[in-house]
Amino acid sequence: MYILKCADGSFYTGSTVDLLRRLKEHQSGYGAKHTMNRLPVDLIYFEYFDRIDLAFYREKQVQRWTKKKKEALIRHDLFEVHQLAECQNDSHSKNKLPKEN
Repeated sequence: MYILKCADGSFYTGSTVDLLRRLKEHQSGYGAKHTMNRLPVDLIYFEYFDRIDLAFYREKQVQRWTKKKKEALIRHDLFEVHQLAECQNDSHSKNKLPKEN
């Protein structure tokens, strides 16, 4: 599973069995619709899995994350990743101040 940073600052998350080949495809404009118009791209994060199905599962998980949460993962800030995973609704906020009556 890998994350690319595109020239426009957006992220692209993917998975592959051959990271170097896939990166060359992205750089040449044949990788994905998202990256072909946002070249050049930089590989900024990757995780290795023994099985492609596990990498694909992780790809789909990370794709649903906010940009802020992806940035925390890229920085290896697992504490922030976990904080950003918590429900952000007012009813679930740990730091919520009680309402005045």
